[in-house]
Amino acid sequence: MQLKKVVEPFGEVNVYSTGANVRVVATILMEPEREGTQTGIALDGSGSMQELYGVGGPTGFLANLFGKKKATNQITPVAQKICAYLASKIDADGGTTCIYWAVGPGGGEIQVIGDLTGAEAESHIFGPPKELGTGTQLLPAVRYFVDRFKDAPWGFYVFITDGELHDLDAVKSYSRQLARDVSQKKRNPLKFVLVGVGPGVNEKQMEELDDLDTGTDIDLWDHKIASEMKQLQEIFAEVVDKNARIADKAKVLDPTGKVLKDFSDTGLTGYLEFEAPAGAAYFTLEVNGSRIHQPLSDTSTAPPSELAK
Repeated sequence: MQLKKVVEPFGEVNVYSTGANVRVVATILMEPEREGTQTGIALDGSGSMQELYGVGGPTGFLANLFGKKKATNQITPVAQKICAYLASKIDADGGTTCIYWAVGPGGGEIQVIGDLTGAEAESHIFGPPKELGTGTQLLPAVRYFVDRFKDAPWGFYVFITDGELHDLDAVKSYSRQLARDVSQKKRNPLKFVLVGVGPGVNEKQMEELDDLDTGTDIDLWDHKIASEMKQLQEIFAEVVDKNARIADKAKVLDPTGKVLKDFSDTGLTGYLEFEAPAGAAYFTLEVNGSRIHQPLSDTSTAPPSELAK
């Protein structure tokens, strides 16, 4: 189970029942530093997104009569922030490739916006595509980035959507093969992140891709809900360098103070895995004079973290 209630600096916390104990797998947010990174952002252009682009709904007299507010563009602020961040902080060329997907008949086409720098992205209005799609086909957008940047040392691509996918099985099948290719070093690694927007996000399908078993140790997909994100770096929650040492010493404790894992010999990296008692409400990461308390379920509570001064 992936927790929604995550305390900083954790990016993602997953808890799995093993009987008397639970296995905890957690990551610490780290901005990736990978040479030659290519980035992209793809905006869902299907008909179900039109109100999120500020299109449709009653206006003028009808709006006043029925007490309806004019639809506002909810996509632009999200896309501006993510695109500008990727372009200025992550992309090797300083420009993030932007496209619309799920456009045209059947929602199987893409429309290229172009490569935007950080400054260009901050002022770009991400309005609706030229032709809203009559379906929501994700695979063409995935293939676009995979094929265009096939020689990139690493690729990071974000897909903004309301979560309604009509080709989920095809995307799963393609992802499994892609993961096998990465695992066998037939192609370079890459990461896909779905970001859900709007009040009616279909998170179930996003979770299916996030939890996809590829038969390898390659985890291609992650997902986030825009309204739940506290900081942009959360899109990198699963991008962890297991060899990058964050601190020389650290310990994980249960609520009674029992040591669950000691990192004194190995040092603390951005990836933590340990077991905790099944009934424990939280665990504590003790590092560099700080004590960070993380609940072990979304219904549990933990004391406020004690940060070093």
